[in-house]
Amino acid sequence: MKPPLRFASIGRVTLAYESHGPVHATPVLLVHGLGQQLTGWPDALVRTIVQAGYRVIRFDNRDIGKSSRMRGVPRMAWHYLNAQFGLRSHAPYSLDEMAHDTVGLIDSLDSGSVHLVGASMGGMISQIVAARFPFAVRSLTSIMSSSGDHRLPKARADVLKLLLNPPRNPSLRDEIEHGVRIWELISSPRYPTTHELLREQVRNDLERNAPAAGGTERQFAAILASGSRIPLLPLIDKPSLVLHGRDDPLVPVEAGRSTAEHIPGAVFESIAGMGHDFPAALLPSLTQRLVEHFRQADWTETSAPSAPILSTKLAAHQSRTLTGALP
Repeated sequence: MKPPLRFASIGRVTLAYESHGPVHATPVLLVHGLGQQLTGWPDALVRTIVQAGYRVIRFDNRDIGKSSRMRGVPRMAWHYLNAQFGLRSHAPYSLDEMAHDTVGLIDSLDSGSVHLVGASMGGMISQIVAARFPFAVRSLTSIMSSSGDHRLPKARADVLKLLLNPPRNPSLRDEIEHGVRIWELISSPRYPTTHELLREQVRNDLERNAPAAGGTERQFAAILASGSRIPLLPLIDKPSLVLHGRDDPLVPVEAGRSTAEHIPGAVFESIAGMGHDFPAALLPSLTQRLVEHFRQADWTETSAPSAPILSTKLAAHQSRTLTGALP
């Protein structure tokens, strides 16, 4: 049975989330990517992790789904141009603020530290949380994500063109066709999803996300404006797993390799035939690998001195301290 949608107030932001599994089990927090709602995490993945003995929380980031909507009209071309030269620009909000949202949600759960799993933009957010709020994290998994180094290979040209040029004043049909086209371009080439299923998924996402009101564009601006995390990644001292598809046309596999190279002790694994999605055929092996990582981290945790999770107020102070220490 599907759990009820819950809400957590984190400062001026309200996050919508679902909690699956026993409330006292060790929590796994799933953080999704650009324009993706909590429903983007496959139900089969959630069920399998719960069956392995964990509590799974998936949520809508700010500006998407049923969470708070923000304001501002980002200048996408300006943000993108700055990002190509490693320059920061001012967006309506940053990935750091989204990381504060995430650690605030962890704190509100009152369940201690979590296994943090982030996909794409969610991997970027999760990297920041793991580096700046170590007491909130038991392990980190970064999937199809990046270190933010502007020298890394870019998205394939046809994919980038579609992302930077969404339809203006579109009809529902236009939005569906645009969404389906993007997914057809970025999905796993060895494990394709049928056109009919993609249309159904896109339509359902659009209906749940209505009214969209520019949230995806503001999230994209946050990515472009936030710069490189290479100075931050060496601060991560939790067991870290980096997974990436070898055929990802949106975030090339070199971005995942760069992420792992800058996190001490991180394990990097590339997956043949995988693009920028979670194809059904790969879910059993992906989920098994996640559970193995969680269990290894749990074993490490029990053999080390325990420390309580920071409250949101203390965590925010710690974040400010670390930020000031960065070059």
